[in-house]
Amino acid sequence: MEMKQEHRPCAERAGDTLYKIGMFAAMNHVTVKALRFYEEQGLLIPALIHPENGYRYYTLAQMAVLHQITALKLAGFTLEEIARINAGADEEAVLLKKKSELLSKIAELTRQIAVVDGYLAKKRTGLSSPVLIKTLPKATVACMRMRLESYDRLFDRMPAMGALMEQAGCECALPEYCFTRYLEPGYKDGDILVEICESVVEAKQEIGGLRFRTLPAVQAACIFHKGSYRTFSESYETVLRYIEENGYEIAGDIRESYIDGVWNKEDERQWLSEIQVPVQRKTQGLPCGKESEAVL
Repeated sequence: MEMKQEHRPCAERAGDTLYKIGMFAAMNHVTVKALRFYEEQGLLIPALIHPENGYRYYTLAQMAVLHQITALKLAGFTLEEIARINAGADEEAVLLKKKSELLSKIAELTRQIAVVDGYLAKKRTGLSSPVLIKTLPKATVACMRMRLESYDRLFDRMPAMGALMEQAGCECALPEYCFTRYLEPGYKDGDILVEICESVVEAKQEIGGLRFRTLPAVQAACIFHKGSYRTFSESYETVLRYIEENGYEIAGDIRESYIDGVWNKEDERQWLSEIQVPVQRKTQGLPCGKESEAVL
């Protein structure tokens, strides 16, 4: 006896198969609570709600919607943003905006990691502080440009500048900001071109070699150095390595700011300076994010 069985193709089924909420949750590895929450938010409405017992039913086609919700949540989208996409918002525009936000977060996290690495380096090398990217504010300065026979002669030349500032009637700004700008790149054994600067309340009449200028605000990689100037090379090595490893490049004259020194501290171990290196992002560097807005 020959047996025959009639098979209907799936497309000929009368309506989609309905799955109870518990089964649908298990099939998609989510909780029933999550499905009910998505329903409340209008993100995934059951295909059928039984009018008598309130049972929720879903179809296989709704798995794609649930998958999109899950994927977008993993990408950092809020439920409100997901709802806008489901409501017909320009999906590409929303995705590009989210990508930009994520890249900014990566840049911020990279900056935070660099600060942590700076503290680790501080522990290993005994440096006074980690490197920090901050904004050096706009400043009006009294200044003198000169060439030095050696770095040791720098502080021998400062008293003469102080005398000229007094003759000109200069009033130092607060907080005090005294620094040297190195006007030629690289280390030199002699014939060093520098500009000694002191922040003042206002420009006065130029006298002798004393000049006045306004320096614009600038972003800089900065590190505090505590101790003798003879060990500056250690701090310079750290800040320059930071610049190279974090997608920056030098974008101006390096400054050395003098906070405490021979004029007010007898013990050179208490001398405090700050190396300030103007920087900008390399064009092919790390993703640009919001930098620290710290100010002197």
